[in-house]
Amino acid sequence: MHGVPFPPFGDHPPLEVEEPARLTSAVVFSSPHSGRVYPESLIRRSPLHKTLLRSSEDAFVEELFDCAPACGAPLLKAHFPRAWVDANRSSEELDPALISDAPHQRLRSPRASAGLGVAPRVVGEGRRIYAEKIPYAEVRERIASCHQPYHARLEALLLRTRRRFGAALLLDCHSMPSESARRSGEAGPDVILGDRHGVAAGAELTAEAARIFAEAGFRVARNAPFAGGYITEFWGRPREGLHAIQIEINRGLYLDEAKVERRSGFEAFRARLAPVIARLAAMESLAALTRPVDPDEDFLIAAE
Repeated sequence: MHGVPFPPFGDHPPLEVEEPARLTSAVVFSSPHSGRVYPESLIRRSPLHKTLLRSSEDAFVEELFDCAPACGAPLLKAHFPRAWVDANRSSEELDPALISDAPHQRLRSPRASAGLGVAPRVVGEGRRIYAEKIPYAEVRERIASCHQPYHARLEALLLRTRRRFGAALLLDCHSMPSESARRSGEAGPDVILGDRHGVAAGAELTAEAARIFAEAGFRVARNAPFAGGYITEFWGRPREGLHAIQIEINRGLYLDEAKVERRSGFEAFRARLAPVIARLAAMESLAALTRPVDPDEDFLIAAE
């Protein structure tokens, strides 16, 4: 993380890892969309008020999961905002409607076509971030200073965990607009777990995660309408001992969505979530897949 150029944010690092005192869990928690350090150049060029720029942000999700290190698991969190560069997209998901000189050889995806590529064109409800197109050189710089370091750090955490335990589970933490949740049913789920329809994680892992949330009183859905994004798709490799599940939490439970501010019950909701996180970090079905491979690995965290 140190030494990564990050001129749009001055000396602020692009990401941060909160480490456990001892690595005792085979789970890695990730929050790629909760960054809220907005570069002045973005604010200056966008016709949108900053509150609207934040409408696609998974606001305060990293705070909801900040007890993960106390449960023996690392928490990786982005400081750069999703409106600047999206770590949950392939670096080749380029949107020619935004990028003035986008290369012809690029990953053509429905997400990028909708304005939600690695450099987003729109935020919540399709609001355009920019009045004009931006150059590809700027997008490359964002990828080099934010996207690539995030995935490099995520890879290091996952491989360290697999080396320690023989397998690793990535829990990729997000939030969803309450309106999106309501489309899934009359009341809508509180939590949606996405494992790419069973491709990104062992079925027993997703089933246990769903049971943990349900036993805590949460309404849980699986894979609809969110089955997992690029992070879940790319890092979910069960045959290699790497599993990934995306967690989407209904923002209406803890957030004033219009103001992008914590609701009065935020701390109570975080306290309600804490025992769930503890159980996720110690999942029995994951323990059945793992075994301590390097018993001295937990002593390496301070040195790293």
